[in-house]
Amino acid sequence: MKRFFALFLTLVLAIGVLGACGPDNSASNSGGNNEGKNEGDKSGEATDAEKPDKLVVWEDKEKGVALEPAIKSFEEKYGIKVEYKELGMADEIRDQIRLDGPAGTGPDVLTLPHDQIGQVATEGLIAPIKVEDSVVDKFSESSIQAQTFNGELYGLPKSTETPVFIYNKALMDKAPETIDEVYDFAKDYTKGKQYGFLALWDNYYFAHSVLGGYGGYVFERTDEGLNPQNVGLNNDGAVEGAQYIQKWYKEGLFPKGIIGENGGSTLDGLFNEGKAASVMNGPWAFQGYKDAGIDIGVAPMPKLPNGEPFKTFIGVKGWHVSNYSKNKEWATKLVEWITNEENAKIRFEKTAEIPPVKSLIEDPIIADNEAAKAVAVQSQYGTPMPNIPEMAEVWEPMASALQLIATGKQEPKAALDEAVKTIESQIEQKHSSK
Repeated sequence: MKRFFALFLTLVLAIGVLGACGPDNSASNSGGNNEGKNEGDKSGEATDAEKPDKLVVWEDKEKGVALEPAIKSFEEKYGIKVEYKELGMADEIRDQIRLDGPAGTGPDVLTLPHDQIGQVATEGLIAPIKVEDSVVDKFSESSIQAQTFNGELYGLPKSTETPVFIYNKALMDKAPETIDEVYDFAKDYTKGKQYGFLALWDNYYFAHSVLGGYGGYVFERTDEGLNPQNVGLNNDGAVEGAQYIQKWYKEGLFPKGIIGENGGSTLDGLFNEGKAASVMNGPWAFQGYKDAGIDIGVAPMPKLPNGEPFKTFIGVKGWHVSNYSKNKEWATKLVEWITNEENAKIRFEKTAEIPPVKSLIEDPIIADNEAAKAVAVQSQYGTPMPNIPEMAEVWEPMASALQLIATGKQEPKAALDEAVKTIESQIEQKHSSK
């Protein structure tokens, strides 16, 4: 018996040494190597000895008010203290984890926009997580796609946003169902400094909705993830979409002032002054329009001339586990907790961030809110912005191409061909080793 115990102890020590030498990049590498616990909310399997004294969360600025109720209920259920710190989500959190993570002073859980996932995962800053299918199934498919990189899930969705159709109820009775109706309205309404509809279609973030609706795509989507070697921004559908975009500028339905860097402020100014009856914009614009005294109506984008929906880019904010956390299993459990239906609903009530939780789309809290419902419905038609590092090579060439198209300096086919040539060249130069 003693010999058996000695052999067993030797084996355990050997496994421990090998584990210490390997990279700590899996959610199953901490809090006890029990993958089963990490896949579900099986709190009874974790003992008090395995619990950390504290977990640290990095939250977006001015959003902690929505996190506090979830923290309180988590602490009551599991007896683990949770502290949070607010940082700018666009870049401050990403930049700070690069410093604080290796130093051991970073968070266990952090929030990020999904288009940064590929970059931070490649850098080893966040860890993949393992949760049960029943957890994943609570969220919209597109929001889970946004949290997935190289076939692995790197977080759970926190909120979603996408451009929608916003109109001035004093100037437009109701939201048209088709963009052809919007076009006809704009042709009659646009004169002098009055415009029927405005959109920033020289900005690729917004223009993708048209190109994508006609069949263009950024990168081919495969079972393994996005394929950056297959760029679909100059295929027949993308060219047809760009021709439709050019039509609005060529016919003077969009002012020259909304082309370029100042386009967003010009569009907002015209709408706030009552000089534009409708615009394409995101939920971040709602409050500013209301503050300007505009009685806004909000709806999903109307159908394109080909009968397809606008394929808007979806932005998904998510919760992630730091790869430097020594408590990845409990951090994953916290991520599950703060994204559950109850806490997602509280977040919406306190911050108006729209959760991509399927059961909440029909909940009166969203279904009876015109703006929230419009974003939720449009999100079902959209596509997540690619979250792989190669996406960084797309924005500038596409912006240049779209501005040439909008100003009539180049035909759509030639402009998109040149943009794709540049994108492919930059991907080869900067990412070929990956």
